[in-house]
Amino acid sequence: MKKVRNRKVKTVPLCTWRYYVMCVVLLCGFVALLGRAAYLQVVSADDLAKAGDSRSVRVKGISSHRGLILDRSGVELARSVPTESVWLDVKTLLQTPKVLQSEKWKAFSAALKRDENELNQWVMNRSERQFVWLERQVDPNVSLYIKRLDIKGVNFKTEYRRYYPSAEVTAHVVGFTGVDDKGLEGVEKAFDTFLTGKPGKEQVVVDLYRRVVEERGVLAKAEQGNDLQLSIDSRIQAAAYKELKKAVLSNGAKGGSVVVMDVDTGEVLAMASQPSFNPNRSDSRLPELTRNRSITDMFEPGSTVKPLTVVSGLSSGKFDVNSEIDTSPGRMYLDYAWVRDSRNHGVLDLDGIIKKSSNMGVSKIALELTDDEFLRTLYAVGFGVDTGLGIQGEAQGRLSPRPNWSRHEKATWSYGYGFMVTPMQLAQAYAVLGAGGIKRTPTLLKRPEHEEIEGERVIQPEIASQVVKMMEQVTQKGGTGTRARVDGYRVAGKTGTSRKAIRGGYGDEYVTYFAGLVPATDPKFAIVVMVDEPAGDSYYGGTVSAPVFSKVADTALHLLNVTPDGELDRPAIATATGSVAKGGGHD
Repeated sequence: MKKVRNRKVKTVPLCTWRYYVMCVVLLCGFVALLGRAAYLQVVSADDLAKAGDSRSVRVKGISSHRGLILDRSGVELARSVPTESVWLDVKTLLQTPKVLQSEKWKAFSAALKRDENELNQWVMNRSERQFVWLERQVDPNVSLYIKRLDIKGVNFKTEYRRYYPSAEVTAHVVGFTGVDDKGLEGVEKAFDTFLTGKPGKEQVVVDLYRRVVEERGVLAKAEQGNDLQLSIDSRIQAAAYKELKKAVLSNGAKGGSVVVMDVDTGEVLAMASQPSFNPNRSDSRLPELTRNRSITDMFEPGSTVKPLTVVSGLSSGKFDVNSEIDTSPGRMYLDYAWVRDSRNHGVLDLDGIIKKSSNMGVSKIALELTDDEFLRTLYAVGFGVDTGLGIQGEAQGRLSPRPNWSRHEKATWSYGYGFMVTPMQLAQAYAVLGAGGIKRTPTLLKRPEHEEIEGERVIQPEIASQVVKMMEQVTQKGGTGTRARVDGYRVAGKTGTSRKAIRGGYGDEYVTYFAGLVPATDPKFAIVVMVDEPAGDSYYGGTVSAPVFSKVADTALHLLNVTPDGELDRPAIATATGSVAKGGGHD
């Protein structure tokens, strides 16, 4: 057996220099990493933070809402309520496979009442968009349902929409806003800048799906809109709306308007129009419904102008309250046409001309006056210019006599034909008479209590008082406006019924008026009622418009606790029931 020899085990020779080289290399690597980390954390920290924030930090708007619109007693006529609008991040939405074919998407389309195929095509056409509005101001229940579907890319933004508690009653005065919360009609548009708030800004951190995960603070506070208090009295407005609507429907009329004005302040207490609309529903905002007839529609005022013609006569000094005018034989031929009364009234004083609404009487007054003497009163009370309410669409009326106009034209102007006014202008004119000849600018804003209200004297006080007394007889037995009477109060007013002009003359459609002051002894309200194109045989101002005046006046007087002044105690004088205006109109 061979003898096994012990072998010496070979070992790897220790290379000291290689070991140290490797250690140095590793050490340098760690030093480099530490240096780079220090550089990023210290030197480039701000730049890196900005780069990171640019991918996740956003500036988000803070919504602000419009101010309240209130009536004179603080009742809300318009307020902003929070609502949510749906918008899509289409790029994020399409990242989910087959999202447009999912059951959630079908439910989403159905909730918004959208055709699924059309919605899909709409989305695909905007495949590169990261923000696009889909539905503004959705129903709260719908938005809650959509949120529960939890579809990535479907987002919500809180906005504010206007809500109008009184709906149709104050629709034409208050107006309405669009989906962008900007005023489009009425007070909402006229005072849009005042009512509109200023949005704020805040900084937030969002995730990959643009959902807010952290709020970093407010950059600019939101400023809410200013509240606006109107002169409108909701109770009187409701009465005016109710009675006007009843009259329009019962008479088969095309439309109408009522204006109630405070004689002492010029404040408009009510302004109603028919037909009306619901401002809370965008589908009811049709142009023929949203027009405020009180300030936009112009009509020949008919016999409601006769008291102003008498004012012109008295102001000229050529007539006084005892002047008598022979209206026989009840008609006269001027230039190329006739001027007629309904019958021969004989000799009348100025009081009788107003009571019997004599076309012949006022025509003879006008023909005795120079053009300047006759027209001065019409211009002075505000005809031919807008009233200064500042509401969109207010008409100026038409008061432009032809140069060298004929005697017949001048005569017909004296009883309200040949020029046009709005119901608001007519209310302002009667307010001037009620204020003793002081003209005050009408306003839809509530005036501060105890404010000294400036006005311009345009009619002598004794003349205004005399004419108001003449108008009292219109509502008494035998007058044309007996249905305008108010129990316990004396009423001064004038009926008016005029044919509507058409091409080549006058048609068979009428506009009926009643304009008046109450209480007559110390006028508080000037009220004008206009009904456009009443149907049937009852188309006179005394039968259509006067009853509306009576009910609205009665409501206003009792609501504002106006002291009764008793019935007229002077003897009533029997009068005819009307007169014929140019084209055959009657009072």
